[in-house]
Amino acid sequence: MQMNTPPRSTIRLTRRGWVALIATGAVVAATAVAVPLLLSLGGEDKPATSLVIPVGWRAGQVYEAVDKALQMPPGTTMKSLVKADLKLPNDAEGNPEGYLFPTTYPIDEKTTPESLLAKMVTTANQKFNGAPVAAGAQRNAMNVYQAVTIASLVQAEAATKADMGKVARVIFNRLERGMPLQMDSTMNYALNGSTVDAGQNDTRLNNPYNSYQRMGLPPTPIANPGEDAMRAATDPPAGDWLYFMTVKPGDTRFTASYAEHQKNVAEFNQNRKSASQAVTTPAVTAPAAAAPSN
Repeated sequence: MQMNTPPRSTIRLTRRGWVALIATGAVVAATAVAVPLLLSLGGEDKPATSLVIPVGWRAGQVYEAVDKALQMPPGTTMKSLVKADLKLPNDAEGNPEGYLFPTTYPIDEKTTPESLLAKMVTTANQKFNGAPVAAGAQRNAMNVYQAVTIASLVQAEAATKADMGKVARVIFNRLERGMPLQMDSTMNYALNGSTVDAGQNDTRLNNPYNSYQRMGLPPTPIANPGEDAMRAATDPPAGDWLYFMTVKPGDTRFTASYAEHQKNVAEFNQNRKSASQAVTTPAVTAPAAAAPSN
């Protein structure tokens, strides 16, 4: 049975399942995410010998990391895209977002931005174009590029590996029911930031990545997903879930019931209020509403 979407001004999904109550102005903050090791260095003042691309990084972050690893001026790697000859799917229209595969890449004196980007895309094609991914995409009535796009959403939204499959199922269920995805991860991408001020002005942004105003998937992936996210996107578990949020660390709840989801929201807000009061001192007063942060 098709379920109606609750009023957008009342409640919405956010990055990693956190929820913001826009109507009351109660904005929920996500916990910080540690940035993994970027470079494996040969020693102080020595060139990098390898470059580690973490899962979930956006193309812009990868370009910046390549510039630093190869000791190039900022912006060099982005400019090299025009001559990199990357083997991307036609749907990508030359944009490598989603295909800069996250893993460790060796670097030597012959490495160039073009060769490093080409290696990332080649690795992604090897991972994504195999039978399991292609068959999973076809089974879910989508092509591989769409599967990578969903995997990028899963990578951004799932708090843990164990949650990835359920997040993917929420995405499929919302798409099948004609519901907007309403995910802050797409808004973060549109604003080129890692936080979103959960105000109504943001959700009115005229941008193809605004999943509050636009139906369906964003036009491209919003990050570079790893293999776990790809498996979740192509083989999600069965379930009727439409909502999810992390009530507390390690406790992400998925439900098809809007009423139950509201209860989860209330519990999370109470947990957050208690935590805020616990760390408040006479000298520093915690704000009533803090912007989400990563």
